[in-house]
Amino acid sequence: MQPNWLEEHRAEVQVVDVREPAEFNGPLGHIEGAKLIPLGSLLQKMKSIEKGKPVVTVCRSGARSAQATVILGKAGFEKVANLSGGMLRWNAQHLHVEGGTTN
Repeated sequence: MQPNWLEEHRAEVQVVDVREPAEFNGPLGHIEGAKLIPLGSLLQKMKSIEKGKPVVTVCRSGARSAQATVILGKAGFEKVANLSGGMLRWNAQHLHVEGGTTN
């Protein structure tokens, strides 16, 4: 999933940020409306994610969120994508963030 596409279609998907709370609220900030579910608790908290609506997973660089897409896919989520480059790329493209200090 490319950052520009997500910026334009944010209302159509669920954004799940799988970073830790300190990262979510840290210098990179987070995508507006993102739901924080750290990767380590994704299995326990995936009930809070709507199965019928597409999901885009996000982390710092794209590695943890790629793992999250596999976990969600195995759990029966059919429309799951990973944000390419994570919040590093999102910020590098100067897209809107909540919080953070890098923009």
